[in-house]
Amino acid sequence: METRRRGRTSGVIAGLADAGAYQTMLSAIGGAALPVRNTDAALTPERLRAEQEQAYFNDIYLLAPVGYFVLGFDTTILQMNLVGADLLGITRGNPERVAFRDYISPRFFDDFDRFVRHTLNSRQPEQCDLQMQRHPHEQGFPVTLRASADGGGQAFRVVLEMAEGKMAALERSEERFRRIVHCAEEGIWEIDANALTSFVNPKMAQMLGYEIEAMLDQPLVSFMDEEGRAILERNIARRQQGMAERHEFKFLRRDGSELWATLATNPIFDADGAYLGALALVSDITAYRESSELIWHQANFDTLTALPNRHMFQDRLRQEMKKAQREGLFLALMFIDLDGFKQVNDTLGHELGDLLLVEAARRTSACVRASDTLARLGGDEFVIILAGLDHVASVERIAQNVLSSLNRPFLLNGSEGAVSASIGIALFPSDAKEPEELLRHADQAMYVAKNGGRNRYSYFTPDLQLAAQARMQVQLDLREALAAQQFVLHYQPIVNLQNGKIERAEALLRWQHPERGLLMPVEFIPFAESSGLIVEIGDWVFRQAARQAKLWQALYGEGFQISVNQSPVQFRCDTAQCHAWAAYVEQLALPPRSIVVEITENILLDQASKVVEQLQALRAMGLQVALDNFGTGYSSLAHLKHFDIDFLKLDRGFVQELATDSGDLALAEAIIVMAHKLGLKVVAEGVETAAQCALLQAAGCDYAQGFVFSAAIPAQQFAALALQGLPRLDTLR
Repeated sequence: METRRRGRTSGVIAGLADAGAYQTMLSAIGGAALPVRNTDAALTPERLRAEQEQAYFNDIYLLAPVGYFVLGFDTTILQMNLVGADLLGITRGNPERVAFRDYISPRFFDDFDRFVRHTLNSRQPEQCDLQMQRHPHEQGFPVTLRASADGGGQAFRVVLEMAEGKMAALERSEERFRRIVHCAEEGIWEIDANALTSFVNPKMAQMLGYEIEAMLDQPLVSFMDEEGRAILERNIARRQQGMAERHEFKFLRRDGSELWATLATNPIFDADGAYLGALALVSDITAYRESSELIWHQANFDTLTALPNRHMFQDRLRQEMKKAQREGLFLALMFIDLDGFKQVNDTLGHELGDLLLVEAARRTSACVRASDTLARLGGDEFVIILAGLDHVASVERIAQNVLSSLNRPFLLNGSEGAVSASIGIALFPSDAKEPEELLRHADQAMYVAKNGGRNRYSYFTPDLQLAAQARMQVQLDLREALAAQQFVLHYQPIVNLQNGKIERAEALLRWQHPERGLLMPVEFIPFAESSGLIVEIGDWVFRQAARQAKLWQALYGEGFQISVNQSPVQFRCDTAQCHAWAAYVEQLALPPRSIVVEITENILLDQASKVVEQLQALRAMGLQVALDNFGTGYSSLAHLKHFDIDFLKLDRGFVQELATDSGDLALAEAIIVMAHKLGLKVVAEGVETAAQCALLQAAGCDYAQGFVFSAAIPAQQFAALALQGLPRLDTLR
């Protein structure tokens, strides 16, 4: 079967073995300029020329039955065809960059050098008869060299033919050529005018997993999928018009797997110009293609959720904004941050946290249209590009669906996690003109939603941008304030309701701003927390209060205590700061119980390991802990049992409404009794009247603080007040 098919290849495979006929063609086109091909406009001129040169070489010379070489001016072999590589016994890629002159017999060096000079200085083809040898001291063989200079002036071409009379010793040209074709590392595929396979070499059959006989007479399209067939059909007409083509095709192997290959095809015509078929040189690029696709996928998609990553998101956002501007529509960008994800990650572990992110991505994806883009920026942050919108109502509907979807419990391998979402929305073109600006505005709107209570969405407005700039300036000012020692502590007395003495004080931070005057914590603490500066500021507060406690204990007794407030942000840091505080207290020779750390219940709700470690570290160093604002929010007896608490501070909301017949009084009395049963002391905050003071005293409350005694005052004023003493409690009534 194979032998019969060889006879049918006279159009190309056998026809090309006619070296004389082929040489005529080579002489005609040897110095021609390279053809212009459709190439990526982004290619550099150098790369474009290199690719054109390679394509030209593959199309015309690779299968020639004579040796064909492209040489540099120093005769380094830049390219060679199959026959040329076989004649010299070297690999076609020439990795060692050997020179063609090295294969000239030494006694013909002068003839060869003269031949090269004439070639480079002449516009006409040159010819030379000499001897070549594969190895030193080897018997040479006579050859005829024909050469012409490259039209671009970068190299010259050489055609090598075996001299007549010596062909029998080295095999006849046709047989030699056939052997090379059958041993070639590239696939060679010939089709007839009906696109039926008329010849394949063993390499081509091996690439597709077939026997040669099984491929003969089969349509080329039978080895392709639908996409490949469509590309082939579009290009058949171009081949019949005599145009050489290079394309990437996807073939299907016999086992169903994919084979990506490049095809350099040349049309075949008879003497009358009738189209006979085409010859293709096929190179397997499957591994390269898969590697390129993997690199591209890794560069553009998130490995965990398989969503587009930040890089692809930015590219799509730019494209969608251009499209919206062109079509006169608007675009919405939604910035999503998961509320409570950190707690899930810390309590259930990162593995289950990753499962939650994957499920969150799936749920969110189900809420948007196929034309929208959902991407993961990193961590627990997602963005949605809603394109082609004509009214805002659809944005709000999608936002509400996302909130509802993410608010449902997450089942994670037998465990359960719960998060919500804060969503910021910015619109193009009303809120921003550039992609980076639109993303920044959506991010700022998300923080408004988070600060507003979470599990909600918020739109961006110009006011939000001004507020963000103001926050940034405040953060810069805070750093300056810390360096310039602009912070001061004021102290509010905490009075023992049984004896009327000032036994404790709460240290309250103030900022002595050089332009705005004395600022209260509510004006700057949120900015300190969001920037992380609260950790450094809190360290300063602790050390300042510890020094003050040491001074006042010398005046008012060793039992005097100072309370300091600790931010939730501080509890999320490691315990290194606690160890530093312990060393500082020891350095002052101050009993650790002299400092009381006041925390809020939302800290106890955070079961993260760092929070628990911080509380344990505080207790281990001997500090006492007060639970502030007790009676509001998520007050729980379990917290009092689980955590080692020393003081409960009754929220001022109970105290302000105290009356002899009020429900607040009953609640306050119940809390006081419960606390005493648990061994805790109770401090009432916000006591402003003598009546409130009397009711608390009657209910058994241990301590009170408020304006009825004194506001928070500087240390010097506090010392004077403590020395002169407060009026007797019974005189306040």
